[in-house]
Amino acid sequence: MKVNSEGVSASRVYLPADQTHPSLLHFFVTQFPHIAKEEWVKRFEDGLILDQDGQALAANSTYLPNTHLLYFRRLAREPEIPFKEEVLYQDEHILVADKPHFLPVTPSGLYLHQTLLNRLKKNTGIQTLSPIHRIDRDTAGLVVFSVNPNERAQYQNLFRDRGVTKVYEAIAPYSEALAKQLPMTYQSRIEESEHFLQMQEVEGESNTDTFIEVLEINGSWAKYKLTPGSGKKHQLRCHLNALHIPIKNDQIYPILTPYREYDLDFSKPLQLLAKEISFIDPISNELKTFKSQKDLSL
Repeated sequence: MKVNSEGVSASRVYLPADQTHPSLLHFFVTQFPHIAKEEWVKRFEDGLILDQDGQALAANSTYLPNTHLLYFRRLAREPEIPFKEEVLYQDEHILVADKPHFLPVTPSGLYLHQTLLNRLKKNTGIQTLSPIHRIDRDTAGLVVFSVNPNERAQYQNLFRDRGVTKVYEAIAPYSEALAKQLPMTYQSRIEESEHFLQMQEVEGESNTDTFIEVLEINGSWAKYKLTPGSGKKHQLRCHLNALHIPIKNDQIYPILTPYREYDLDFSKPLQLLAKEISFIDPISNELKTFKSQKDLSL
């Protein structure tokens, strides 16, 4: 795996045998029409296009069909996330990180270097790190990474087979009527809505469940303990919104608020924290339990 000095892995592209191009520059411009020609010229000049042996190529290099090349993404401007992650645990099999709010787990969109994965690769030197599960960019807390690619599937299967217990905490409005029903298991069917950012509850057989408890009350706000039995996208945010207690500072539920791509407002983080995670380690067969060092304050 080829990585740069920032811990960012290269992308791999195949040069089809049924195509001909006068140069590599022509191939990349044709293959990725959404990226300006000037950008590809700059990437070649900066040594960001490599052959299979990791050697930098020139824009006028010969197109060799049925081969693979490596290239690095480059962002003209990337939002800076001024909060640091912490490594809570590391051995030869897994790494457990405590992620701050606002930091994406993996590269996507505007984020490349400012992601938990690439920060950890750079700081630990472990280029084989891969997240076993994900949490939203807006959510803070625990994320588990696999160290050894040959063991990755065994850890991923724990999440697929619901062999992991996850506990979240959230700050949301206090509802006296709801409090009388707690603790309770809330179930519903969640599917994608017309807007790709939002999920929605629909009629039909339940595909999600969350055990909800009240931990603390302070006036009109309360801290809730949430134990999901399933792992659908935005499940906790969607469930609390359906119960008319949307999570504090949620920009997606109930009303979708356009994100500011740059000059982010860090004063109002989503009050959702991945607090605890526990599982039987498939390699050692030992019970592993981890707890975030972060706290949400009422």
